Amino acid sequence: MYAYSVEETVDAPASRRELLAIVTLMCLNRMRSMLMKVMRRRIIFSLCALLYCIPFFMLCKGSCSISSWWIYLTGDTTYYDPHIQSISREYGLDHRLVKALIRAESRFDHEALSSRGAIGLMQLMPATAKDMGVKNPYDPRENIEGGVRYLKYLLKRFNNDVTLALAAYNAGPETVRRYGCVPPFNETKEYLKKVLDFYS
Repeated sequence: MYAYSVEETVDAPASRRELLAIVTLMCLNRMRSMLMKVMRRRIIFSLCALLYCIPFFMLCKGSCSISSWWIYLTGDTTYYDPHIQSISREYGLDHRLVKALIRAESRFDHEALSSRGAIGLMQLMPATAKDMGVKNPYDPRENIEGGVRYLKYLLKRFNNDVTLALAAYNAGPETVRRYGCVPPFNETKEYLKKVLDFYS
């Protein structure tokens, strides 16, 4: 009644095996793709968590302030604007220039301490802070006022030449006076570029 050829009888199981193999391979590929997505999300989540937790641990250890942590997390650089604007206005300076200098010097970390001993938002050296009447260079308002007062002095000394005043802020006024121009130091040149870029 049924007429199967020998070839059909042999090929049928082979076709089923091939189909099963294809389906299995598709399932495995699907599972691998899902696993990769899960792993990728976990890695991203872990990196984000680490990125946001670092300031928290620094805060707990006392090496990071709440304000610095907030600026780090939000990117909000207006935190010290009231101090910057009022003090700049008092000394007749452009508050945007002062803010650019702070950004280049300390990235708005009022507890910043350089390897050379410069302190606070405007990275005042202890001797400079003392000359400018700053009692606590870690205090944001005191530091800004001392830095603005010093910048005002440098501008007056170099005939309101912003470039020379900024170079003197970085390399020292005597160094600028000795060269009669921006000193040929890579650090000072890079510093000037950074501040002026932030200012523009």
